[in-house]
Amino acid sequence: MKIKNYILLVIIIIVLVCSTACAFNKTEKKTEENDENVEPQINVFEMKNFISNITFDTPKESGPIINTPWENDSDFKKVQEEHGTDVLLAAFATVLKSTLPGEQHNVHLATNSVSGIIIPPGHVFSQNKSIGPYVKSKGYKEGSAYIGGVVTPSIGGGVCKIASTLYNVAILSNFEIIERHNHGMPINYLPYGQDATVAYGSKDLKFKNNTDFPILIWAIPIENTIYMAFYGKEKPPKVEWEHNILEKKKTTVQYRINPDLKEGGKKIIIEGMDGARVESSINIEYPDGTSEKKNLGISFYHPMPYIIEVKSKS
Repeated sequence: MKIKNYILLVIIIIVLVCSTACAFNKTEKKTEENDENVEPQINVFEMKNFISNITFDTPKESGPIINTPWENDSDFKKVQEEHGTDVLLAAFATVLKSTLPGEQHNVHLATNSVSGIIIPPGHVFSQNKSIGPYVKSKGYKEGSAYIGGVVTPSIGGGVCKIASTLYNVAILSNFEIIERHNHGMPINYLPYGQDATVAYGSKDLKFKNNTDFPILIWAIPIENTIYMAFYGKEKPPKVEWEHNILEKKKTTVQYRINPDLKEGGKKIIIEGMDGARVESSINIEYPDGTSEKKNLGISFYHPMPYIIEVKSKS
């Protein structure tokens, strides 16, 4: 009996040693992957797939938030303490109206990938350099993307939603925007002028940490919502968006045949949106009472046509 107990004890010790070794190798691999970034940014932690039992904001529309889902997360607090990033600069929730399975997978993967990144003082963050390329070997699937003004399936489709969320948090944190591109057509989860798109090798989202302290990015996807926030050491000034629609262009309707539909039935595949030319700016109010207005340029959007399936053309 004693021999059996001894053998069992030895087996347990071997299993524990092997488990520890696997965990150590996983950490080493993450560090090696981060060395590929051009900027010295460190992905210190990959967000867990669970959230703490706390009350947090659950908006129905995209916009700034105050209460985030990770306030009681021990790993989040550990990273905050390590880098001295205990002040919330800005937090934002992007509420997605509709996503395909592959697209939602890509959104969750990209959100988890950007969470935990540290941007040193004076350095420029690049989404493509930090979490790209968006390819199968990195776990990305086929999703919807705007290519040449058309919605088309593409590997990594959906990562623009992370770019748009990053852009809004960067604006609210009063960071300098180095590079930003709007979509070719309007999107249904943000106002005109507040979106950003990326295409690895050609279009990127870049902004500069123009503070004297490191910035921590923390983010988590919960179903159809991307929660994201930046943390540092000092509160930024109050920043508010202002949009001026210079021109609008009516959308059109495109019909597609679907013989599986009932007679007289129809199915809306894509909700159409009018095209627009929009001038965007931000109003900044500093703690000393002074204010400033920054022009962010003009965004042009082609109309997003309605795509409707019908049983037959009549």
